[in-house]
Amino acid sequence: MENRTDVAIIAGSGSDLALVDETIKVLDEFKLFYSVNIASAHRTAEHLKQCINGAESSGAKVFIAVAGMSAALPGVIASETILPVIGVPVECKHLAGFDALLSISQMPKGVPVATVAVGKAGAINAAILAVQIIAVANDDLKAKLKSYKIKLAELVVKEDLKLQKDGFKKYITGLKK
Repeated sequence: MENRTDVAIIAGSGSDLALVDETIKVLDEFKLFYSVNIASAHRTAEHLKQCINGAESSGAKVFIAVAGMSAALPGVIASETILPVIGVPVECKHLAGFDALLSISQMPKGVPVATVAVGKAGAINAAILAVQIIAVANDDLKAKLKSYKIKLAELVVKEDLKLQKDGFKKYITGLKK
């Protein structure tokens, strides 16, 4: 990969990388460059600042922060940069990620963090939101996004056609297999 970054992804720990993988799949689909780092807001403050500065030096336009539990990471990143920050709450065994969701969404005025859903859906939506932010100034990316949204709509219509053809009972039985 080039020494260029469109989206800087920072995970709070190695255990968060499975969610990061979901984010990367979407960024790869849109052919965006990304960096991935592990840094803790609580345990590695200086390392986190180095990650932020390195991403900005590489041209990052958006940060995605994946964090669980107290989830201070997205807020700390937002306090250190003027770039948009998207927080992905990690589902944990304690409180099912609700603590992370609240932590990320309850930022003080002047330090905004966009917050997406807890877990896999959030990791995917964070990537899509990053693409949408970058597409504001990129017509090729806008076209790819439009195509992506059309494909999503076509999948829903395809599922409905299958439901109408098979009927509810057969359709739902097929889902359970």
